[in-house]
Amino acid sequence: MASDLIKKTEAFVFELFKNELDPSYLYHNYKHTERVLKSTKEIIEHSEISEEDILILKLAALLHDTGYIDGTKNHEERSVEIGTKFLNEQNVDQAVIEKVNACIMATKFNDSPKTELDKIIRDADSSHFGKDYFEEASEFLRKELELREIKSFTGKEWRDENIKMLSKKHQYYTDYALKNWQESKEENLTDLLKAKKKQKRKYDKEKIKAKYKAQYKNESPERGIQTFFRVALRNHIKLSDIADTKANILLSVNAIIISLVLANMIAKLDNNAYLIYPTAIFTLFCVVSMILSIIATRPNITSGEFTKEDVKNKDVNLTFFGNFHKMKLEDFEWAITELLKDKNYVYSSLTKDLYFLGVVLERKYRILRITYTVFMIGIIVSVITFAVALKTNGKNIDDVLPQPLAPTSYIQQDKTQSFWV
Repeated sequence: MASDLIKKTEAFVFELFKNELDPSYLYHNYKHTERVLKSTKEIIEHSEISEEDILILKLAALLHDTGYIDGTKNHEERSVEIGTKFLNEQNVDQAVIEKVNACIMATKFNDSPKTELDKIIRDADSSHFGKDYFEEASEFLRKELELREIKSFTGKEWRDENIKMLSKKHQYYTDYALKNWQESKEENLTDLLKAKKKQKRKYDKEKIKAKYKAQYKNESPERGIQTFFRVALRNHIKLSDIADTKANILLSVNAIIISLVLANMIAKLDNNAYLIYPTAIFTLFCVVSMILSIIATRPNITSGEFTKEDVKNKDVNLTFFGNFHKMKLEDFEWAITELLKDKNYVYSSLTKDLYFLGVVLERKYRILRITYTVFMIGIIVSVITFAVALKTNGKNIDDVLPQPLAPTSYIQQDKTQSFWV
């Protein structure tokens, strides 16, 4: 009969939670009830109690959280009401019902359990503190409190709350719980303390990092200054690349032109003396253009050395390789260390680098402008000179340019010859 009553009670609680319990109860649900019943059975198996007390404890374990269907507040009292109604419908003895209700009320944390049954049900209800699913159950309870808008905890706050609960508020009362769950509870508490300590170290590290970062930010150049130097230097380098590309184009074009002149015009000068001056003028302008292109891209040779006095007096620009390429590594490292110690020296070096890049760019573009002008004038003068020379000597341009070879025909060959001879 007792087993039938337990089965009916299990079915009643299951249907009650399924149909009436709000889904926001992630912890106080039928899963929790199952775990409390299982823990109750564990303690019962290792305790010497009567069959009636076993029935009372199992009924209390199943019914102790049914009051949550009406909310969190005073849920123990509501559980007593729901349990009493159900047990009366099952014709359970009134003395048993009163003991079940007393066990349900003993699950309150505010009071200390008085009887052995109270101790057993209290330990079973808090058995998760000494179980390997403690972390999971704890997180479900935190989320439940948040969803029910009772209280919202951060991860740190909830960990501190659990540490306070395990170390100060909660204790096991039965011999079985003390022997079998206390050690696991202490391990769970140790894990929480380790996590807190680890979090504190991480927080301290981040705090120190933030402090140094803020200090470095205060001591480093302002963002606007950094952007100015970065953009200005990048633009100067890009303009220098463009100038070098233009000079290489002119150099290549003039080299090709001179090669064609030497290959085609020189052979005609013996029979066409009037072409000597136009050809010489054209070649001269091409050669001058090539020379100017080379001058525009030719690098300057620098000493590549500095003294410690230069560094101390801030007379050397360490951002340009030409000022240190002959120095020893240790001397250069020392100089850079001295440079980075002084923010104004850094600004000064970057400013000098920017200035001298501008000076080099001005020289390159000035020579390039002259080169293009010379090349353009040379083309114009050469064309005019060729035209005058041809007109003066009554020649056509076709007479000067190389003629294609006449097509060969087998018909023009001696017909007396045979390919088969």
